Amino acid sequence: MTAPRRFVLVAGEASGDLLGAGLVDALRERFPDAEFAGIGGRRMVAAGLDAWHPLERLSVMGLVEVLRHLPGLLAIRRDVLRRTLAWRPDAFIGIDAPDFNLGLERKLKRAGVRTVHYVSPSVWAWREKRARRIGRSADRVLCLFPMEPPIYARHGVDARFVGHPLADAMPLEPDRGSARAALGLALDAPVLALLPGSRLGEIGRLGRDFIEAARLLAHDVPGLAVVAPMANPAGHAAFAALLAEAPADAAALVRVVDGHSHEVMVAADAILLASGTATLEAMLAKRPMAVAYRIAPLTYRIVKGLGLLKVDRYALPNVLAGRDVAPEFMQDACTPGALADALRPHLARGEADPGLLDEYRRLHLALRRDASRSAAAAIAELVAGG
Repeated sequence: MTAPRRFVLVAGEASGDLLGAGLVDALRERFPDAEFAGIGGRRMVAAGLDAWHPLERLSVMGLVEVLRHLPGLLAIRRDVLRRTLAWRPDAFIGIDAPDFNLGLERKLKRAGVRTVHYVSPSVWAWREKRARRIGRSADRVLCLFPMEPPIYARHGVDARFVGHPLADAMPLEPDRGSARAALGLALDAPVLALLPGSRLGEIGRLGRDFIEAARLLAHDVPGLAVVAPMANPAGHAAFAALLAEAPADAAALVRVVDGHSHEVMVAADAILLASGTATLEAMLAKRPMAVAYRIAPLTYRIVKGLGLLKVDRYALPNVLAGRDVAPEFMQDACTPGALADALRPHLARGEADPGLLDEYRRLHLALRRDASRSAAAAIAELVAGG
């Protein structure tokens, strides 16, 4: 009798839990009697993962928090290494969380365990030579974006484009009417969405400019509704504090909501947002956007001076399109006036440019590959070939 396939999966945050749950389901379609263990959240546990540790133990953000939790994180990594070697899985799959997973994968690969890293770090944007180091950890890298495997190929690393789960999940034609009804927004009102980021540093660097840009737009766009969805309570508190400091007309203009970022994006006529994964969601929501990016001035000078930043475009829709489909405002170019000027035509028009919508649909289809099943197929191929 053939022994059941065994897979260890380690996710470090909520987005990884979602990816991991889809992957467990897809692997079980191929291997009905497979066994799964590792670190995951409630979705992965519901899918059948035997959780050695709760995902929340790895969900640490910020330098101070990481340093404070470092002894515990290292103890968890040693325990996962020991258990994985004892359990002898067919493959270890690290889902994102590169700081935790790549070192673990490297040790397991040296010990003869097949290793997969699911979700490539942004080697397309900066420090491309990381690809070679990632290859020393992972037998195969599963990429969410089509521009990533060629980079790995230049460094002799096996990488596969499997598509993006968000493109699978979001409809090609979002229902703006339903989104507005859910948020209590009038169908005929001009709506601006503000997403200054989920991290406190992002909100601190961009929040004031976003609020002032909204205030400038309200002077020119009658009846403008502005909605700012916040990803977590800390972000809500930080943004609310900035609103309290703003002019009275700005503070009265912006409605802050907890969560519901997807509904707010779909409901909006235009979106002002921080660079990051949210730009991909805005593209999939088929909404015009302006993208802002600002880091600490010293960090920016170091990154630019050392040539670590390898791209002229950093917003994902522009990187995927290979051209500018969403205006970007970086560092000193990120001013309230410039942001407002970029968004004003979309709010005045009341509907997105048809050419822009066609491009967003094309990019959406390019990313729609049934990611969980594609990832499972790449893992099954690796296991069979071993």
